[in-house]
Amino acid sequence: MKKFNIRKVLDGLTAVSSSSASPQPGNRENDLIQETLQSEHFQLCKTVRHGFPYQPSSMAFDPVQKILAIGTQNGALRLFGRPGVECYCQHDSGAAVIQLQFLINEGALVSALADDSVHLWNLRQKRPAILHSLKFNRERITFCHLPFQSKWLYVGTERGNIHIVNVESFTLSGYVIMWNKAIELSSKAHPGPVVHISDNPMDEGKLIIGFESGIVVLWDLKSKKADYRYTYDEAIHSVAWHHEGKQFICSHSDGTLTIWNVKSPAKPAQTITPHGKQPKDGKKPEPCKPILKVEYKTTRAGDPFMILSGGLSYDTVGRRPCLTVMHGKSTAVLEMDYPIVDFLTLCETPYPNDFQEPYAVVVLLEKDLVVIDLAQNGYPIFENPYPLTIHESPVTCCEYFADCPVDLIPALYSVGSRQKRQGYSKKEWPISGGNWGLGTQSYPEIIITGHADGSVKFWDASAIMLQVLYKLKTAKVFEKARNKEDKPNTDIVDEDPFAIQILSWCPESRMLCVAGVSAHVIVYRFSKQEVMTEVVQLLEVRLQYELNDMESPDAGGEQPPALPTPGATSSPQASAPQSHPSTSSSSSDGIRDNVPCLKVRSTPLKQSPGYQVELVVQLVWVSGEPPQQITSLAVNSSYGLVVFGNSNGLAIVDYLQKTVLLNLGTIELYGSNDPYQRQPRSPRKTRQPSGAGLCDISEGSTTSEDRCKSPTSAKMSRKLSLPTELKPDLDNRDNSFSRSRSSSVTSIDKESREAITAFHFCETFTRKTDSATTPSLWVGTSLGTVLVIALNLPPAGEQRLLQPVIVSPSGTLIRLKGSILRMAFLDATGSFLPPAYEPWYEPNAPDDRDEKDKVRKRRPVSVSPSSSQEMNENQYAVICSEKQAKVIALPSQTCIFKHNITETSFVLRADVVQMSNGICVACFCANGHIMTLSLPGLRPLLDVNYLPLTDMRIARTFCFTNNGQAMYLTSPTEIQRITYSQETCENLQEMLGELFTPVETPEAPNRGFFKGLFGGGAQSLDREELFGESVAGKASRSLAQHIPGPGGIEGMKGAASGVVGDLARARIALDERGQKLSELEERTAAMMASADSFSKHAHDMMLKCKDKKWYQF
Repeated sequence: MKKFNIRKVLDGLTAVSSSSASPQPGNRENDLIQETLQSEHFQLCKTVRHGFPYQPSSMAFDPVQKILAIGTQNGALRLFGRPGVECYCQHDSGAAVIQLQFLINEGALVSALADDSVHLWNLRQKRPAILHSLKFNRERITFCHLPFQSKWLYVGTERGNIHIVNVESFTLSGYVIMWNKAIELSSKAHPGPVVHISDNPMDEGKLIIGFESGIVVLWDLKSKKADYRYTYDEAIHSVAWHHEGKQFICSHSDGTLTIWNVKSPAKPAQTITPHGKQPKDGKKPEPCKPILKVEYKTTRAGDPFMILSGGLSYDTVGRRPCLTVMHGKSTAVLEMDYPIVDFLTLCETPYPNDFQEPYAVVVLLEKDLVVIDLAQNGYPIFENPYPLTIHESPVTCCEYFADCPVDLIPALYSVGSRQKRQGYSKKEWPISGGNWGLGTQSYPEIIITGHADGSVKFWDASAIMLQVLYKLKTAKVFEKARNKEDKPNTDIVDEDPFAIQILSWCPESRMLCVAGVSAHVIVYRFSKQEVMTEVVQLLEVRLQYELNDMESPDAGGEQPPALPTPGATSSPQASAPQSHPSTSSSSSDGIRDNVPCLKVRSTPLKQSPGYQVELVVQLVWVSGEPPQQITSLAVNSSYGLVVFGNSNGLAIVDYLQKTVLLNLGTIELYGSNDPYQRQPRSPRKTRQPSGAGLCDISEGSTTSEDRCKSPTSAKMSRKLSLPTELKPDLDNRDNSFSRSRSSSVTSIDKESREAITAFHFCETFTRKTDSATTPSLWVGTSLGTVLVIALNLPPAGEQRLLQPVIVSPSGTLIRLKGSILRMAFLDATGSFLPPAYEPWYEPNAPDDRDEKDKVRKRRPVSVSPSSSQEMNENQYAVICSEKQAKVIALPSQTCIFKHNITETSFVLRADVVQMSNGICVACFCANGHIMTLSLPGLRPLLDVNYLPLTDMRIARTFCFTNNGQAMYLTSPTEIQRITYSQETCENLQEMLGELFTPVETPEAPNRGFFKGLFGGGAQSLDREELFGESVAGKASRSLAQHIPGPGGIEGMKGAASGVVGDLARARIALDERGQKLSELEERTAAMMASADSFSKHAHDMMLKCKDKKWYQF
């Protein structure tokens, strides 16, 4: 453990000149603090990705392993097994995945990409890797087919040719089916790209090839010629076999299905238009939309299923996308919420030549995954156990809490379980492959997401899983606009007026505070009991920025600061909460004044168990000016206060007494200490557009006069700060993305709009002269100033509800470069000092107990260790801005350590986090670097160039938390979790789930005596003989190049034991009974080992969870 000496620290840091942590000389307060964290404790790696695969493009299912694979338009691959087993991989090229094919029950997957490459993935390792790739140079891939238990992959191309790839060696066979040989003289024109390939289920030697133009060819692989050609005058989208191999069905672009008997190519045996109106006079039915895919699945006991997507008639305008299930005489049309990308029917058997016995349909939609139960009447859907609803409404902000109180997740789960929908299928989720990892991490983790529709979701994120616990709808507090005309035009934003911008949550007291885009703040308490709220408590606050010619810049500081000053008056009814604003007015010339943007509901509100509204605070319009959006927010349960700020100033609200305690413009906070020479703005400029302090669009491009045209231009500038719009151009400044405003920015107009960017409640030394710690609020601004407000709280209990809280600016002022992002406090030993909190209690406890008892229960617990310290012991304030970090000794207020984090970029997110063996500052920079700094010495411990910032979403959602965890939204639908802890990186391998589990392949269907005798039944084919090099020769070198995969050590093992080779060899020997038995023995042993490890895991889980009721798995 390194002793950290201030006098000697320069010696070790001379090498790191400019960005070094420089101790300030002449300070004797803290000569020695031991720092336990070293750079070897840090390592950065991705852990898991949760959520719906963004922009999905293809899907495959392994019916034996029961694993689902989904490919996306940006080359991502997501694999899903049983709930809690999921995996993310990425193709380096980033090209769209056009098709996926499992090597069924062999732990491997083939992917075909839009850049005409084919890849073989090894799934027998926890992090799948590519074993081989093949890149086609001259032809474009359009369709692939890999028959069950075959090692030869058919690849169809845009030119209409079919190439054959050996999936063991990933080499091309010399055997090629050329389009002109396939169609010969049956068509004068080119038949178009290959849209389908599959072999006859009863005869592997016969291949059906579908061309886009409408021609289907049955190709005899042995004789290398076409047996039959089937022509139809409509383009083909898909083809499916009947399992007996005597019939197949095609789906067409005019909404028809044609069923063909293999041996009668002249005309279809049957033509069906599932959604076409049949005209009486025997004419052709009217055309419908294309049927994009059809599947034909047989059952032993009843009618076959025909399942198709698309095909609706053109007159169904506004009809949602549909999946049609035809079974016997019944046709069910199942409406979907989003367009269908693909669907797969899940069947009991992997063998194509047996009765299929379909039991479910997996439907991949553009933004959802739906599984339909075919066995139950009415085709109900299965309840989806994966966390795929992150994007139900776009995510606008998130927070991540590791190491929460242990009772929190059960409490949220119990209130959330009552919100579940009914009417799901009774059966188990059918995608059930893989095994859980043996997670050793036992601390509870919670992720909270805020959404554009005003909802807030709580997720259990423990042990690299994710599960939704509870959803809160904040919009319920407001009146809904019945129709467009009814809508008041006080809105600042065009759409999503309830969108959540900031969340402040105290896990111990369970107090939740949210700030929304319409300049509203809502305070919530957690209760396990339902309550009826007759009147929603409302405060209206008039936060305005005034600096007129008549008023000198310091006018605010000369008055007693605790009183509202003329510059920022609190609206008359702020002191007495009421549900309807009495002061709302529009003056004679129609200028809007004292009206909030949203209307709080006037009818009683039934509040279910969970989060219940305690208080709504709304900022109001000020003489025709809309309120500025809220830029910072904090709540403290021990003091009963909530504080919020924007580019005009800040307001402190006592949520117990429902009063506004302080309402000050930023300039008035400084009093006479204002370091800026702010000039009064000319009368012409008194109106500022609403977004100005938040998102100055393309600075300098428009003059101030142009930009101050009132609400319409305001709406435009405000739009940017709505998260659904992603601005890749970082020069446009957004509220969540303010560029550094160093002192070189001399624009007076900028300086006069100083936004409040950070808050921190704490018990510390407020002034240099203090000898004892007292409650205070530290305020950080966008110009790099930290100001301290002293809080004088009445005694706890009854007095707290009767006497006023007195708040007064203390005059303490600390300056940094760049906007302030984060503040935290350490005690004399360098340990973290959390803000005081009050433990959670049930607010709706029955009233039969003595009132005093209830009051006594609410005595705040100050859980800061400072109370146990000697009074003369000092503390340290840690302050981090966009540019630098400082550690300041208190009460002397001397800066003892300073570190310039970045010269050329700026910090987007900084958090002070606890690791298992110490505490550090973690920063995420706009140039993509992730850094950690030791405390209190601010030594750089980690600096990794992780990802260049490509869009606003990452900047808005990135957050660090304790124990080396961090997360961000990597796409509009997915959360990426990363770790910066060496320990977690090392344990990650065992925490991840297994995708591949040893399972016996089901027995092949019995051929039966007569079929064997008279030559019926499935015909097998020695493909090796046809496609192998000895017969077919080598393919042209220039056609495709082989690229060995980066499979890693695990991958090499997989390849050596031959993911495919092993099984291919084993298959030859399958008839020798001894071989089969020994294989069974090995598999049994493997399954026993797996069962053993699983039972250990279950035992661990049981020990971990025995105090928690619901949460075994």
